[in-house]
Amino acid sequence: QVQLVESGGGLVQTGGSLRLSCAASGRAFSSYTMGWFRQAPGKEREFVASIDWSGSSTHYVDFVKGRFTISRDNAKNTVNLQMNSLKPEDTAVYYCGAGLVSFRSTNPRLYDYWGQGTQVTVSS
Repeated sequence: QVQLVESGGGLVQTGGSLRLSCAASGRAFSSYTMGWFRQAPGKEREFVASIDWSGSSTHYVDFVKGRFTISRDNAKNTVNLQMNSLKPEDTAVYYCGAGLVSFRSTNPRLYDYWGQGTQVTVSS
């Protein structure tokens, strides 16, 4: 069992930055691929970025490449998402997920554990 708690969301202007964090508790955090997903009102949850158990391999959706960076610290049981050059279309609730899956897995149904989400709002 893994419990996840996201933090770091907020209101930011276009072009600004935010750093999201996901704190994990429970056993074997370092065994899990960690992913960040987001969900805007009326839309399905969509993949943003993922990182493998060691932190050496990452995967991003095209529309965040070059703007977002995912990282993890297994000693601290945390995974972060640095978001730069934010756009209004990045507005959503951001969730972190944990799964025993390939780091290239983009389907949220493959992830086993989820946090409660943190709201990111980008104003134009």
